[in-house]
Amino acid sequence: MFYLIPSGARSKLNRSEMNKIEIIFPPSKNEQDGMAIILTDMDAEIQALERRREKFKQIKQGMLQVLLSGKVRLA
Repeated sequence: MFYLIPSGARSKLNRSEMNKIEIIFPPSKNEQDGMAIILTDMDAEIQALERRREKFKQIKQGMLQVLLSGKVRLA
């Protein structure tokens, strides 16, 4: 879409350029709802994975502190 915006000091997208952009929607409400459910589930999974990753980062940081303090030695 950015190729439609003329370059210059104040770039803007005018109405005639906007009319050239084709937006395609799923044909039925059921299909739209199904896609929304899938995307919502994917967002929830991403958030869960991000929380899990953050926990692992905290565990790693704690393990490094213990190892570098000399309290625990690796043989």
